[in-house]
Amino acid sequence: MPELPEVEIVRQSLHKKIKKKCIQKVIIRNRNLRFKIPSYFESFLKDKKIIKISRFSKYLIIHFQNENYCLIHLGMSGTIHILNKRKPQKFTNTSFYHSPFLPEKHNHAEFVFDNLKVIYNDPRRFGFFEIIKNHQDLKKRFKSMGPEPFSNKFNLNYVFNYFKNKNKDIKSFLLDQRFVSGIGNIYASEILFASKIYPFKKAKRLNRDECLNVILNSKKILQKAINKGGSSIRDFKDISGNKGNFQKEFKVYKQDGTDCRRAQCKGIIKKKIISNRSTFFCISCQK
Repeated sequence: MPELPEVEIVRQSLHKKIKKKCIQKVIIRNRNLRFKIPSYFESFLKDKKIIKISRFSKYLIIHFQNENYCLIHLGMSGTIHILNKRKPQKFTNTSFYHSPFLPEKHNHAEFVFDNLKVIYNDPRRFGFFEIIKNHQDLKKRFKSMGPEPFSNKFNLNYVFNYFKNKNKDIKSFLLDQRFVSGIGNIYASEILFASKIYPFKKAKRLNRDECLNVILNSKKILQKAINKGGSSIRDFKDISGNKGNFQKEFKVYKQDGTDCRRAQCKGIIKKKIISNRSTFFCISCQK
């Protein structure tokens, strides 16, 4: 599943290509995604002018001129492809998941503009679209979710107080979107390694310094991943022919059995599976 940095890369691509454009036509080939695409979806979006593309957590938000919005969640396998009608491109994928080329199957939605079209492809159909009709409803939509790691609200007082008397482990909290929005399995392992914290340590046992390290490393690692173009788990490229390179920076994720890369540490990276999720950590320097 694409995490915050990968979704941000998609956002940047879409914002660059379709802001200030009008949707000429919407074609739905399969309404049966995670949530069924409503029958009015095509007519509602037709002729709408796009002001910008923003993002909250792992959600893409298309802003229209009249304060309507369309949310897009990529789910487990969703990708967005941009096709230039006048200048065919080899690479169409805006992200680094799955094929860089537009697949022949599972193209469920198509947004047609004057000189290009945007196609949503999703083999597992766990992604979805959602129409939001005003700004107040948009705020309500994310009310139950925690702040983003980059938000000023994700600060020491918030984190330390949130963890008081909490028996759940710190890794689970980093994945809990009610606590912090946008962090997934890859980056949670990397953040905790950088913070020298054992992933299964109870959150209530973290001191203020450890909480601060989690905050700072969350911002640092996610920003670095964005700067590197995200993590390309497979060796694919995006619409510009660029690869996500953050996977070259992995210190623990999928590094099980290797020596710890931290200076002066002689530990080994271990993999532990709990609730079908893999957690990677150093057995020596993460306490």
